[in-house]
Amino acid sequence: MKPPLDLDSVQAFVRIADLGSFTRAAESMRTTQAAVSLKLKRLEERLDCRLVERTPRHVELSARGAAFLDHARELLEVHDRALSAFVPARERLTIGISDHVAGPELPALIARMNAQDPQLVIEIRIGTSSELLQSFDRRELDTVIVRLHAGRSDGEHLADEKFGWFAAPAWQHRPGEPLPVATMAEPCGVRVMAGQLLDAAGVPWTEIFVGGGVTAVVAAVTAGLGVAALAPRMLPFGAVDVGPRLGLPDLPRLPILLHTRIRDGRPRDALAALSAAFRSVVRS
Repeated sequence: MKPPLDLDSVQAFVRIADLGSFTRAAESMRTTQAAVSLKLKRLEERLDCRLVERTPRHVELSARGAAFLDHARELLEVHDRALSAFVPARERLTIGISDHVAGPELPALIARMNAQDPQLVIEIRIGTSSELLQSFDRRELDTVIVRLHAGRSDGEHLADEKFGWFAAPAWQHRPGEPLPVATMAEPCGVRVMAGQLLDAAGVPWTEIFVGGGVTAVVAAVTAGLGVAALAPRMLPFGAVDVGPRLGLPDLPRLPILLHTRIRDGRPRDALAALSAAFRSVVRS
């Protein structure tokens, strides 16, 4: 009789498949890349087939790996359900995520946290970095994931994200008129930064739209109202970075930081999975 599958190895395989990287899989499991590679090797030896094709630039599942992935997920889910019968109470994790950080990938990231620990109650609030940091300091939130904020030097660096001046494909700036800019309402660090850069470059501009969130600003850009300083992943396919064409000032890459009081236990494992997922989303 063959020995049973090692669940840690199965989990490592699923993380590699989800994140497309041995490094980010290791980050999410709070271990080393070498340990993840060893777990995968043991699983491949146990199944007597190659599950992952490794190349210098990226990681892909083999045909056998793709076929095994759904079974691997089912195995982990059954295991978690079996353990949940003996868990006395659900733990709660309250997270604040900046609107400029959350992005369209948020549902997938929440699903990844739930897959890490289905018994964890996850509460997420969206707001500006400034508002969320104030709530964190008042201990109303366990964790916040925000943009780098003036006057703060604490926090764990997750990634640096590129920004650009985006507009709808058919939008044209009328010569002689101030640049129409769609922004978020105050307080918003990206709004302040964009205005300061335009002023420093001597670019006349005016607010054409003020939205209560990134989704509203993206809608204004898509509708052709003007330009906005946004990360590319926030916009629908086809949006154009008009900065070079209009001679607008370059926008810096903005850091994403994790501030947390959670240091161990199941919530910390879920945060590690979320952090690795954010790194994967931003770097891709």
